[in-house]
Amino acid sequence: MKKHRTTHIRQTIAILLLLTSTALCGCASDKGVNGQVIVYNWGEYIDPETIRMFEEESGIKVIYDEFETNESMYPKVESGAVAYDIACPSDYMISRMIQNGMLSEIDYDKMPNAKKNIGAQYYEQSRGFDPENKYAIPYCWGTVGILYNKTMVEEPITRWAQLWDEKYADNILMQDSVRDAFMVAEKLNGNSMNTLDAEELEAAKNLLIRQKPLVQAYVVDQVRDKMIGGEAAIGVIYSGEAIYTQKENPDLVYVIPEEGTNVWIDSWVILKNAPNKENAEKFIDFMCREDIALMNFEYITYSTPNVAARELIEEEDIRNSEIAFPDLSQYDNLETYVYLGEDGDYLYNELWKEVKAY
Repeated sequence: MKKHRTTHIRQTIAILLLLTSTALCGCASDKGVNGQVIVYNWGEYIDPETIRMFEEESGIKVIYDEFETNESMYPKVESGAVAYDIACPSDYMISRMIQNGMLSEIDYDKMPNAKKNIGAQYYEQSRGFDPENKYAIPYCWGTVGILYNKTMVEEPITRWAQLWDEKYADNILMQDSVRDAFMVAEKLNGNSMNTLDAEELEAAKNLLIRQKPLVQAYVVDQVRDKMIGGEAAIGVIYSGEAIYTQKENPDLVYVIPEEGTNVWIDSWVILKNAPNKENAEKFIDFMCREDIALMNFEYITYSTPNVAARELIEEEDIRNSEIAFPDLSQYDNLETYVYLGEDGDYLYNELWKEVKAY
């Protein structure tokens, strides 16, 4: 499930040159003056310049690898085929990794920037999947909402229910993601997006099947480009992507639907058997430094939980953006995904197959 954490198209030559992951064997010749740290992160989810700066300041060599989904990340980490020190999973996957004893506890005394710069509200949000804040340091967060082209709709779009309006047939983009698709349907039905109730799930499945003839496409990254190009009127999108799309097309509007939505958070974690734990702590603390967090925010456009970094944002409209930094207390029925167990995952996936096959 979950989101491909890609942002707008960028030149990747620099990051490929800087972060060659062919050295994952950990050979001595690849280690810096003070050793190395092996990092596993989403694609295009860090400013490569911050990696170079960390290596220069610390003398630690960064070995960097990327994944596309939580589900592709998990088995690789679990197998131990590569001895990663750090990963950056999403909320529900962190919960799964905690349950399976895969993570080391955080020593905040060794990461003072994580302690002082990450806002208390984000640690509170993290308690949904890391109840005692023992294992995860928030890195990026956001919401899932609706992006619409105000020149292509007849009224403001404010509710998930409007994605079932027949007048927008063939102009609606849905996320090609089982949990995100079911989240929309469950919120529309007034239920939890983490439900395992058979009747609620069946009702959500039927709602998605009823919507299917109206949907132009089930997409992931393509929603961004299609909405910028005016190929669709309405799309389900992640807030970080919405910030970029509005810069490219000022006719686009992002809203958090009235029925509620998913508030997600991705966090740095240190693996249980990290071979370079001390260097991992130094890397995470460096990424929590306000100037570094600002660089990463400006590069990937996903909301930063680093309140000190937010204060450094020069553009007032970005610093106070209701997309990047919404006041979540103004919204009802916001939830974070939780891990539903293998049986729960199987159930959702089977229902999603029924939707897609209809």
